[in-house]
Amino acid sequence: MTGPSAQDLTAEAGSGPETDVLIVGAGLAGLFLALSLAPRKCTIVSPSPIGTAASSAWAQGGLAAALDPTDTAEAHARDTELAGAGLVDKTVAHLIASEGAARVMDLLKLGVPFDRTPDGALALSLEAAHSRPRVARVAGDLAGKAIMDALTAAAKQTPSISLIETARAVSLLQDETGRVAGVALRFSDGRLATHTARETVLCTGGTGGLFKVTTNPAGARGDALAMAFDVGALIADTEFVQFHPTALDVDRDPAPLATEALRGEGSVLRNADGAAFMARYHKDAELAPRDEVARAIHSERLAGRGTFLDATKAVGADFPEHFPTVFNACRLAGIDPRNMPMPISTAAHYHMGGIVSDFWGRSSLNGLSVCGECASTGAHGANRLASNSLLEAVVFAHRISLRLRHADLDAPKTSRTIIPADLPYETLQALRLKMAEHCGVVRDREGLSSLLSWIEDAQDQYGPARALTAAKLIAAPALARKESRGGHFRRDFPEELTPARSFIRRHNTTLHIESTPI
Repeated sequence: MTGPSAQDLTAEAGSGPETDVLIVGAGLAGLFLALSLAPRKCTIVSPSPIGTAASSAWAQGGLAAALDPTDTAEAHARDTELAGAGLVDKTVAHLIASEGAARVMDLLKLGVPFDRTPDGALALSLEAAHSRPRVARVAGDLAGKAIMDALTAAAKQTPSISLIETARAVSLLQDETGRVAGVALRFSDGRLATHTARETVLCTGGTGGLFKVTTNPAGARGDALAMAFDVGALIADTEFVQFHPTALDVDRDPAPLATEALRGEGSVLRNADGAAFMARYHKDAELAPRDEVARAIHSERLAGRGTFLDATKAVGADFPEHFPTVFNACRLAGIDPRNMPMPISTAAHYHMGGIVSDFWGRSSLNGLSVCGECASTGAHGANRLASNSLLEAVVFAHRISLRLRHADLDAPKTSRTIIPADLPYETLQALRLKMAEHCGVVRDREGLSSLLSWIEDAQDQYGPARALTAAKLIAAPALARKESRGGHFRRDFPEELTPARSFIRRHNTTLHIESTPI
């Protein structure tokens, strides 16, 4: 089935716009890749003016790397493996940890104003599940914005980079051999066009927009996952969604984030009675791994006790200077975090799974590379270590650039694609609510089965809309994984089994899941 209003497009070889390297997405991964590729020509596709809507700009934490002379890449890799609940690829963990310091130096050269100590060294913060302070920040909680501002300015001044703004990739072009040869684009005015490329790199972010409460931009709905799945790419570990424990509960969509660093500074989680509760759930209390904190908050809220983050003593009067983003979000909601606790809830925040990538960013399909949150490199396992996402993005963007900068890439051949219709707004909102209810912090067979039945009914009505495909790629392996691990918690299967990764591929018109022990 192609669904109502699906369109079949063909891109003839040698006709229409073509580029050497086509980068889909203008967040940290896409911009850093484009800058690292210079002087090789590339084109960046962005659904909005670059620097304005990527999840990277909203990152409040920072970039984790072994930057202190007393820290080591080995220690950082070990923390990454421990947080990942048995599913982290150890080679990848060591790779990103060992290359992290060099990539921070690259960002400094690009003008990122990381915080400094009085003696000029980089100021490093402690975040949950890190064994020592190693998170480079900007003005407390402005790291993502500062990084994106610097990279956006550099990209606009780099002659080898072309921009296609206000266009969204809606499908991958594929020739008769299965090679990916570019994308189909839908512009903001509704116009459709094809753009062919010798190499296509997906850097489109995550899936948080599939859930009712999220810290991600609304457009982060797993489009890359769905597009890659539809053309036969290998997908992995999509059941593992990280729910941030402390989104501000102020009735905004997306929900503003109260950064992890607030707990690193000593802020305390309390219920409506003012009682600190985290020590009842985990020995590390507020500094427990995110999945543990998220489940504790979920339990307190289900019990009707409410949840708040109290920074009145840990930060207090310094809030406007140390955490300006959170402070402004609070003030807009009528909250003064200097003297009152902040109401918080869990929110879909980061997707550990994605399109399978090798050590050099290659997908399982010729002509297609992946980088950033839409990729599954093995770095995050079942639960991402705080502030490792920006690190993974720049390390793999750099590695992709090394592979492609001087590569002899094949010219695209005549290719075709089928573009499914978008979901109506009301149906998308119903999907987000059902994903939050049945595929959220705590899951079970009954809820996941109900969700999958609803998705299949919606596909019968609307065809394989991207949001439905992406949601199914999360819910189906969540139902198949009969254990709890990291960001995936089953109330009906609360114990861990032998560590195994989930690999998902399209088989004819169905989704096939294979569990592979590691």
